[in-house]
Amino acid sequence: MIPRITEARYIDGYTIWLRFNNGDEGKVDLKDEPWVPVFEPPKDLNRFRQFSVHPELHTIVWDNGADFSPEFLHSCIRAAT
Repeated sequence: MIPRITEARYIDGYTIWLRFNNGDEGKVDLKDEPWVPVFEPPKDLNRFRQFSVHPELHTIVWDNGADFSPEFLHSCIRAAT
């Protein structure tokens, strides 16, 4: 089963709580992830908080098109639990 994000909430800093379609849930801290040019706007905490769950991609996205794959985010919460 491909993990899909069904719910996401901002926690603090660069941490987001995620719930996936398989029931897995947990926090992901994206502070140390590589911030390539597309991530320059979300690197600003005020803009970082403005993510949403894309209805077709089933992952978190920002208004400039930046996103992380749901598979990557799922592996981050699996490693944290």
